[in-house]
Amino acid sequence: MKIHFYKYQGTGNDFIMIDNRSLTFPKNNVKLIHKLCDRRFGIGADGLILLEPSKENDFTMVYFNADGNEGSMCGNGGRCLVAFAKQLEIITTETTFEAVDGLHFASINNNIVSLQMIDIDTIDIFSDYCFLNTGSPHHVNFNKNVTTLNVKIEGSKIRYGAPYFKEGTNVNFAEQTSNNSFKVRTYERGVEDETLACGTGVTAVAIAANKTNKTNATSINIEVLGGNLEVSFEKEANTYKNVFLKGPAQLVFEGNISI
Repeated sequence: MKIHFYKYQGTGNDFIMIDNRSLTFPKNNVKLIHKLCDRRFGIGADGLILLEPSKENDFTMVYFNADGNEGSMCGNGGRCLVAFAKQLEIITTETTFEAVDGLHFASINNNIVSLQMIDIDTIDIFSDYCFLNTGSPHHVNFNKNVTTLNVKIEGSKIRYGAPYFKEGTNVNFAEQTSNNSFKVRTYERGVEDETLACGTGVTAVAIAANKTNKTNATSINIEVLGGNLEVSFEKEANTYKNVFLKGPAQLVFEGNISI
C-alpha cells in the first residue's frame, strides 16, 4: 500500500500532511505513524496531521505526535494545515476548522497564516515559572540567556518531573529582548526533544509575559530557532481573547511512501 503525503514546515516545525477525507488512513497504527515521522527510517517530521471531513465546517484536524500517539493542539501544525487546505482548494483565504480543542478561525495571505487560538482564562503563576494550557500544556521559564541552555536535558527534567510526571508538559525557556520581543526555545513532549518552533508554546510565553507584567504589549514578536512568529491578543479582565498566532507556512515537498 502506498500513501501520498505532503511535507510542510512552519518556522522549522515540520509536519507530514495527509488528505484523509476518504477516512482510509490507519490512524490507530501507532507504529506506522511513528515510523513515518522517523527522520532515518521514514519521511521525518515533528508530527503527522490528517485533514478529515467536517459536517459543519471546512475540515477537521487530527494531529499525531512523532511518537505515533494522537496529541493535543499544535499551533504551527494548524497553520500548516490551513496552507495545505488552500493547496487542495478546500479554502481560499479564510477558514473555520475543527481541532481537538475546538473550532479555529484562520486566514492565509502569501503563505502567511494567522490562526486563532483558544481563549485563556487560567494561568498558574509560581515563584520561578508559569503554567497554562493554550490547547496544549505549557511550562514557561523566563531566563536571562536561552542561547547557552541545553534545552533537551533541562526540558526533559521538567517534562517528567513534579508536578507533571507521566502526563508531562511542554517546556519553554524565554528570554526578553525588548519590551515586546522574546527569544523562545521549546522542549516538546511527544517529540521528546527540542523543536525549532512551537506555536502553542510561543502563545503561552506571550500571554505569560503579559500576565506577569514583563510587557504591557498585546502584540508580541517571538524569535524561535526556525524563524519569527507573532502573537496578538485582547485582554478582558483576567481573560485573553482573540488570541492569534501568525507566521509562515510552506510546502517543502510531496511524494509517495510504501507501508
